[in-house]
Amino acid sequence: MMTKESGTTATPAPDQPVEPEAPVTAAPPPVPAPGALVLAVLALGWLAAMLWSARAEISSAGLSSMATVQTAYALPGLVSASLLGGAAVSLVLGNLMTRLGIWRSTPRFAVSLAIGVSVGFLAALVVTLSYGDGSAIMVLAGTVAAAATVGAIVGGLRNTLVVAAIVAAGLAVFAVGYALNYVKDPLLDLYGFGDTEVSQLTAYRWFNRTVSLASGLAAGLLVFGYLRTAGRRAVERVTGTGPQLRWPAYLITGAGPGLLLLTTEILIRTAGAEVIRLAGAISDADQIVQADLGRSRINHLLLVLFVGALTALIAFGRTLRPAEESAGTPSGPDDSDRGGAEGAGPTEMVDDPAEDPTAEDLAAEDQTAEAAEPSAEGEESPRSDGDDDHQPAERPEPVAKAGR
Repeated sequence: MMTKESGTTATPAPDQPVEPEAPVTAAPPPVPAPGALVLAVLALGWLAAMLWSARAEISSAGLSSMATVQTAYALPGLVSASLLGGAAVSLVLGNLMTRLGIWRSTPRFAVSLAIGVSVGFLAALVVTLSYGDGSAIMVLAGTVAAAATVGAIVGGLRNTLVVAAIVAAGLAVFAVGYALNYVKDPLLDLYGFGDTEVSQLTAYRWFNRTVSLASGLAAGLLVFGYLRTAGRRAVERVTGTGPQLRWPAYLITGAGPGLLLLTTEILIRTAGAEVIRLAGAISDADQIVQADLGRSRINHLLLVLFVGALTALIAFGRTLRPAEESAGTPSGPDDSDRGGAEGAGPTEMVDDPAEDPTAEDLAAEDQTAEAAEPSAEGEESPRSDGDDDHQPAERPEPVAKAGR
């Protein structure tokens, strides 16, 4: 309620105090991710290996149609490796900017974008100079450059611990897939690979599921291990307190490799769609193969995404401790008092002898009452010896005695 008098300004009523403004808290500074340089070296090494492997397969194809098919086969691996390489290099530059005190989002985004363009340009230059000519090669080079740029932008996020864990888990997914492909024949024999087409398809289906499940499990465990150890040490070194990451961070980071594969699939179906179309246009069989490969990639990324997220979340949940029971719980009467009351049986009313007046007390009360009221005949009221301390030293004579 506002009160206003003539010639004065409106002021708030005294019964409605003005609430103080809440203080504005600044965002905490980003924490440098441990091991970012090692992750960058591994990611760039994987990108270089994928570029070299794709060049060897495309160059040995001979015919242009076969080179187009080999280009379509190499497209998913090159795109995912470019995403990972751009993110890892951007992560290193993000750590450097954090140590230099550059925490604002605008300069960090600008640096990440420049790093992504640089890495993508170098990868595209390698593709165009060494893979040969053709429209499929040009589309492949552009898709690789776009993937490196997108990965670098993601790598420049402020939460460097989550980005580093996703990069490490992505490398683990690639390593598990490569290791299982190295022992592919024994696993196919284990799953009943035979002469019939049905047995072969069943064996390949179970082999793909094994690769996906093992990749997701490795990604989830590596995410949990990185955030639990390296992340905790980094936070304690900067803030002096324990880790602040909760279960959503583990869930999202565990799903990070699957999201990386999902981004790869989006880039394949948008920027690299022309390569898939050219490979499928060669023959009906190639078109069926490309469609089957696309469905296989979708199933793989879904399994990696969900298995990785659940593995990281379950691993984090096993580290949680149950809430401690409260020490001071309200209770009833004391056991000793309850036991004493029960042992005593029914309560008996016992008269206190000190409360019963005696004959001497009654006589003393009568004498005090007589001394308080003066006698009509002028006789002095008898007093007890115990009242000498409480009576005044001199008392005026009664009126009747003075007239007498």
